[in-house]
Parts: sequence; C-alpha cells; structure tokens
Amino acid sequence: MIRVRGIGRWVGLPAIVAALLTSGVWSGLARAQNNNVGGAVLATRAVGGVIIDQSGVIRSASRQDLQELARTWQQFHRDLPEEFRRPSTSRAVSLKYLDAELARSMREGTPLPEEVCFLGGLTRIDYVLVYPDKQDIIIVGPAEPWRLHEKGYPVGMQSGKPIMLLDDLVVALRAAFQPQRTVISCSIDPTAEGIQRLNAFVRARRGNVDPVAFARALEEAIGPQVVTLTGVPESSHFARVLVAADFRMKQISMGAEPAPVPGLPSFVSLVTSSGFRPNNMMPRWWLAPDYEPLARDEAGLTWKFQKAAVKTMAEADLYNSQGERVKTQEAAPVYRKWAELMTARYDELSKADPVFGQVRNCMDLATLGALIAQERLLDKAQLSLPALLGEDIVTTAKLTPARHVSPTAVFARIRGGTMFVTGGVQINAWEIASHQVTRPELASTRANLPVPSGSWFAN
Repeated sequence: MIRVRGIGRWVGLPAIVAALLTSGVWSGLARAQNNNVGGAVLATRAVGGVIIDQSGVIRSASRQDLQELARTWQQFHRDLPEEFRRPSTSRAVSLKYLDAELARSMREGTPLPEEVCFLGGLTRIDYVLVYPDKQDIIIVGPAEPWRLHEKGYPVGMQSGKPIMLLDDLVVALRAAFQPQRTVISCSIDPTAEGIQRLNAFVRARRGNVDPVAFARALEEAIGPQVVTLTGVPESSHFARVLVAADFRMKQISMGAEPAPVPGLPSFVSLVTSSGFRPNNMMPRWWLAPDYEPLARDEAGLTWKFQKAAVKTMAEADLYNSQGERVKTQEAAPVYRKWAELMTARYDELSKADPVFGQVRNCMDLATLGALIAQERLLDKAQLSLPALLGEDIVTTAKLTPARHVSPTAVFARIRGGTMFVTGGVQINAWEIASHQVTRPELASTRANLPVPSGSWFAN
C-alpha cells in the first residue's frame, strides 16, 4: 500500500490491490480510500496459502480464509481496459512515466489503476533498455491479463505465472540504492535456547517412550522457530513473499503438507524409501537464483536477462552445546537429491503454488535494482525517480512482520529419529548484476522492442 506523507490519506491503490497487500501472508485490515469503494474496510486475510497473524506467527491459510479473499476479489476486481485484455510477448513499462503516475496520484489524491499496481501484467523481465535521449529506463517482458489463483495470488490467465507488483518493484529499487550493499535473505531457524532445551531433553530420556508423545515433547522443547530478514524492510510485501516461500518449502520437505505437483515427494518419504538413516537431523535447504550472466550491448544501454531460474541448495547445520551454529557441512546425497527434485519441479511448482513464482519475480526485481544502481543507469539516462525512490514522499506497505513459526511445520520423525529443517531464501542480486557478457547483436534487437511515448506502457 502506498501512503503519501503530509496529506493524511491513503493514495495509489484500488481496493483489491490494497486487500492483496494487507491480507493473508500479511493479515490485517485494508482501508481503501477509493472513489469506487467509498472507504470500505476489507477484512480479507489469506494470500498465497499462508497467514501471518497480528503477533507475527506464520501458519497455513484455511479454506475459509481463501474463500474470503476470493469473495473480495469478485467484489472489487473490475474489467481491464482493452489494452490489457490480450497477452503480449513484449510489454514495455517506462520507469519515467510510472514515476509520473505515482506523482499524479499524490497530487490528485486518487487511486492508481489496478493495471499500474500490477505493472501491466508483467510476469518476467526480459530486457532493460536505457534511453538517454528520452531520459528514460524501460523494462520489457511478457505480460497477460490476470485472475486470482486459488492460493490468493494474481496470476496470468494463460500461463498461470504470478504477476509482478508495483509495491515489490519500489521495495527492490529502494533496497538497491541504500548506502550499504546487502544480500536479501530470509531464514527460519531454531533459537540457541531451543537447541539447548532439545539437547537436554534428549540426554535425559530413559527407557522406551511413546513415539508420538516423545515427538510432541521434542517440539515443545525446541519451541518456535525465529524469522530473520536482511536487505529489505521486514514489514514489506517483498519480505512476506520470501517468508511464505520458505515456510511452504519447509512444509513440503517435512511432509506437513504434500507437494501440489507430482514427482516431488517429501524428504521424509524419500529417506524412508531409500533406507538411508540421516546422521544429521537438522538439514538446511534454501532457495537461490540460478541466472546466466546478463547480456549487454557494447554501449551498456541494452541489457537482457537470459536464463533466470531458481535452484534449491542443501547443506547440514552443526550446533555446539550452547545451541549456536558453529559451521555447516556438505549435505549427504539424499539431502541433495531432494534439493535436485525441487529444482527440477520448480516451474511446475510455481504455477501450482504461486508463491514460488513470486519469489522468482522478486529475484528479477532485485536484479533490476542492483543493475540500475551498479551500472549507474539513472545517470546514463539523466533520469530521476523522486516518487519511486523517495521514501520521504511515498511509503510502501507497512505490514505486521513475520516473527515465528510453530515447530510443527518444520519437524518430522524419520526412521526412529527426529528432524528439524532450517534454511530459507537468499538473493545476492549484486553478484548476478556483476556477471555480464557482451553481445553486440543486442543493439539490433533493441530496435524491435516497444518504447512507451507519453504513456507508462507500450505493446
């Protein structure tokens, strides 16, 4: 949600977008000052199949939560303008005119159109074009009309891929222009105190115990897992995407919920079928970008995102007697096998469970921000973006930070032992932006791409 300081009202978002940003993964109330809504309060709560309540605890959304969001979508979603009802293989979005749309919304105190908040239906970024003569930077990618996925994300009607959000773009740009370069990451891990209690409980065990009761006691001993975020505001929608994806990966790996695609068994079932007995019961899986070097023309005015995928990485964490992580070690083959299976199924998973596709969108946006900052593309274009970059003028969504995860979501019994999964999401956009190859032919490709003129988009 975008709020303009100094005029005392919420500006920029139609009601349905306000509901998406503040509900579900981001539980709460959205007060939308919208000409079409008349200041209605939207009490939707579920997006992406995950809930973060007002105390910061993460859980799966119920069917009722998701139905509530679907009703809100039906109530407030409007027919799209003609230009956005058809898919486009190359839709161009101008940062110059996007900034101007935000400025207009601020001046007039009116909501941005839904299509602006959804960046014209972009599902990926293919090209970044710099135009010094037009004082503009343009992003180009495939786009399509959108619908609400059953898990609560706007997705393309044809491809089922998640739609990029303006709010995430603003967060990514501002993160890239912070004085200190940082890696964007999310991690959900046990506390040192929880590890100490767990170790003490296991050492005190005597004789045969009921396995179900023992498992419950272990969960109580280790306690809630703690969420740690770096690189983006913990209250941002961008951060919520990382948290939700990490949470869902842990649920799938531990078998707390089945994967929504074939060919991705839980780690528990993988170990059971393999006959392997893990010697480290605290594996670490995390999602990371799997990008080829960015292609550029010789002038550095045309950039192409080549392969832009997501991979699942695996390690095993080791803790000392104080419950502190002391090092990580190479994961056993069965751990790596599960990571490879998730990587291989990631495209299918991104459509069935769109939060994983939304993570990939966030990786694209973070890379865009790092590229613009690192290559000084604003200077090249002689462009300023006061609304997009000006935190003292426009603020993005301020949502309840994710704090804790119940151990039930990250715990499993495997072959007589107990396992707690750790890890998260890591996006080193600066590393991606630093890996480049020069392709002179991009200069001619540039001539065939759309260029907005007087409008924030073009097909």
